[in-house]
Amino acid sequence: FSIYSYYLLVGQKSGHWFVGPTLGQCVAGHYVQHSFYLLGMKPKQFFYSLGHVAKCFTSGPVVQISFIFLMKSHLHTYPCPLHINFFWNIGFLLGIAILLQIITGIFLSLYYISDINSAYNSLFYIIREVYYGWYLRYFHSNGASFVFIFVFIHFGRGMFYGSYYYNTNTWLSGIVIFLLLMVIGFMGYVLPFGQMSFWGATVITNLLSPFSSLIEYISGGYCFSNPTLKRFFIFHFILPFVVCGFVFIHIFYLHLISSNNPLSNTINNKIPFFPFIFIKDLFGLIIVISIYFLQTSYGISSLSHPDNSLEACILITPLHIVPEWYFLCQYAMLKAIPNKNAGFIILLTSILIFLIFSENRNIITLYILNNNGFYISISLFFSIYICFIWIGAQLPQEMFISLSKSYKQW
Repeated sequence: FSIYSYYLLVGQKSGHWFVGPTLGQCVAGHYVQHSFYLLGMKPKQFFYSLGHVAKCFTSGPVVQISFIFLMKSHLHTYPCPLHINFFWNIGFLLGIAILLQIITGIFLSLYYISDINSAYNSLFYIIREVYYGWYLRYFHSNGASFVFIFVFIHFGRGMFYGSYYYNTNTWLSGIVIFLLLMVIGFMGYVLPFGQMSFWGATVITNLLSPFSSLIEYISGGYCFSNPTLKRFFIFHFILPFVVCGFVFIHIFYLHLISSNNPLSNTINNKIPFFPFIFIKDLFGLIIVISIYFLQTSYGISSLSHPDNSLEACILITPLHIVPEWYFLCQYAMLKAIPNKNAGFIILLTSILIFLIFSENRNIITLYILNNNGFYISISLFFSIYICFIWIGAQLPQEMFISLSKSYKQW
């Protein structure tokens, strides 16, 4: 049974791996057949079949066999292109980083108080009084930077190797995850209620002033106040679980067609996920965890602004209001545009414009050409993005504002 099931799971047909129902009907019946089809069917059929699989929970061993074959098809015999490099392991590391953020965040939420008069003190209570609370706090705050490092690398790999053309649904779900992570990161940055957190939240919430009464609905008042902090904490706690749902959708669409490869085309030369890709993922995980511990133990708050260690004061404005480093690119765009409404539009456009890449009718000509000019343009885009991060960290002087305007026009 195990030999035949293995060959059935790893068979190939027209370049795509498939699983057939014949063995499932013979051995485990109708429900195993549906579990076999989960890997290669359309989303509507997937949820329909998932409902049938759910009915077999009363049958005991049948559901165990179904679950085993489902996990085997996704984690053991999942076909991966032979030519993928280490950039394809970043997605796995990103998932681990998000999972670590959720775990540490749950423990921190046990002691955090979402009140403007107690938030800062509760944070220092976690650091000084809770057993290894300082490690949880800095592991979580530094982990946010690691999440966005992996997001940027994963995002850049998708752009450089044309993943938006190969699997548009995976690209679209990835953009949604990126937007949610930015919202979660901003709300989490506000929760410590330090000096930079308060004034950064004040600047960003005031961007919504063109919309009538929207600030009042979000902030619970005319400015950043106690209801705002409570709402940010609630959404910061809930949205990561929404991200997990989109991650499953992202993986589903990825496994529906299989991964892209550096050759940027469909190939039949594939290898199983275990043990070949799993070993690379495990090796990368060991390296990343080591960097995590080094940064948390010795770097502490080196990735954050020093002013954010001070308690928020409504009467003292910082010399330079600057967000975390992963928001510096969008912040540079806001500084380059004097009009608040236009800056808000540019801020949204800088993110939503990536949705155009999934529109094959507009991008297919550019992609088919696939010449050196295309890769030079992508490399120039990444260089400009890094320059925007550097400009966003500088004081709002005329030289840096002029540079950001020039890069924005490019």
